Amino acid sequence: MGDSKLDLLQGTLDLMVLQTLDAMGELHGYGIARRIEQVSGDAVLLNQGTIYASLVRLQQRGWIDAEWGISDNNRKAKFYSITKRGRKQLAEDAAYWHRLAAVMNRVLNAGNSQ
Repeated sequence: MGDSKLDLLQGTLDLMVLQTLDAMGELHGYGIARRIEQVSGDAVLLNQGTIYASLVRLQQRGWIDAEWGISDNNRKAKFYSITKRGRKQLAEDAAYWHRLAAVMNRVLNAGNSQ
């Protein structure tokens, strides 16, 4: 695999979007995508279709809200924010991924202790 871009596992993008909105506050889709790319050290690159599919899914689940506003470059843009239900889901999903990562780390390092 080397230094190639990462393929996201199902559900991870939604978690990244929720975390980004929780940490950064209200953002438009482009801003969310750029922030995820920045935080990942450009290991994750997102196209518009990918990020907007996630935003639609999260909005349908009631985990984020959206409202129209004006972006920094004076364009009309939809701004997204995390809801109370979204914060609850974020906490549950983050706990799951932390547990899974710890298990994977133990399994992958099991042969190294001999």
